[in-house]
Amino acid sequence: LNRHRFNSDRGCHYRWDEWIRICEEHGLIRSMSAKGCSPDNAAAEGFFGRLKNELFYGRDWRGVGYEEFRERLAAYLTHYNETRIKKSLDWMSPVQYRRSLGLAA
Repeated sequence: LNRHRFNSDRGCHYRWDEWIRICEEHGLIRSMSAKGCSPDNAAAEGFFGRLKNELFYGRDWRGVGYEEFRERLAAYLTHYNETRIKKSLDWMSPVQYRRSLGLAA
């Protein structure tokens, strides 16, 4: 059985009996941080907030199909990792920062 981990916060919709049944039916392992301890979700939530603000909101998405959306998302992710600088990374992109630490080629 191929099992995949699904990480979420502790929101009530992730504790709903029907959601638990769906996860079990499809071999998903539910994974949540401990109550009152959300640092592991903070980075992901911050990233998705930036993604929505920088890529999604303020644009007209009418007529954009799956393939075009996927291409736009892939281009954004490349930009985010390779050219978008961050103050917290000493004004480098994530790839530049990893290289400066010797963690990337």
